Amino acid sequence: MIKKFCSLGLVAWMLFLSGCFFVSGSILPSLREISEVKVGGQGGAKVLVLDISGVIKGQGSRGFLRSEAGTVEWVRANLDRAREDKKVKALILRVDSPGGFVTACDIVHSELKRFKKDRGIPVVAILMSAAASGGYYVSTAADRIIAHPTTATGSIGVIYHGISLEGLMDKVGVEEKAIKTGEKKDMGSIFRGMTDKEKDVVQGIVNSHFQRFLEVIREGRKGISEETLKDVSDGRVMTAEEALRLGLIDKIGYLEDAIAAAKEMAKLKEARIVIYRGSAGALKTIYTQGEGAAAEMDSEGFLYY
Repeated sequence: MIKKFCSLGLVAWMLFLSGCFFVSGSILPSLREISEVKVGGQGGAKVLVLDISGVIKGQGSRGFLRSEAGTVEWVRANLDRAREDKKVKALILRVDSPGGFVTACDIVHSELKRFKKDRGIPVVAILMSAAASGGYYVSTAADRIIAHPTTATGSIGVIYHGISLEGLMDKVGVEEKAIKTGEKKDMGSIFRGMTDKEKDVVQGIVNSHFQRFLEVIREGRKGISEETLKDVSDGRVMTAEEALRLGLIDKIGYLEDAIAAAKEMAKLKEARIVIYRGSAGALKTIYTQGEGAAAEMDSEGFLYY
């Protein structure tokens, strides 16, 4: 019996090494749909905690052992479910993000605004270790913003990242030839540096996105003055204390304070605190991509909030 068991084990090990390794559904977690998990509180009403963490991006990744949903897809799936559940009386955004891609950040912000309009329930943002640039951008959709004492926030601005291999190619004797319809058609190519005119074009795009960033702050933080907004929009990261003094947040506190604020705004004496869980494959939203779709939303010329 022992010999037979060892033989089977050896076969399994050889299959694993050769890449022919099969995993049954009982070994890996398989969530066919989004499920609700209670993490605290009690009562019939619910307060949903929605995580917006990491780099804010449009598309996720699909792998054999692990799949990860993109931020846009994850947020939309949560809001779709909460939109149908009338017991959800308040929403908490738990934001821990250094920023992300321009279009993805703007979509998340728009989805949150639309949800607020549809449901008419309070939204509170609690900023974790970082809620900078795009992380702050999406937070402005909340009715109230609370930051931890150690939160790094701000970094209001837009950045374009581009590289040029022109000098390296000159050293190794490689020359790139482009046949194009217009002088700016290969603008931003890694094979050459940008001309002054091309830099002006990119700067115009960056400035346009920057003005949109300022507009969402004006809309979400109505008490902030133009003078203050101009002062804080130089791209610097700031502490929670500074953000509070400048009017970018409403309070310094912890997650419990955000829960208390959400319950107070929703006029709830008690509520269950819930989160949603689900595998990337279980998410079905208008942002879900089909098999073989390219992740184009996140390749917009390396523009970041």
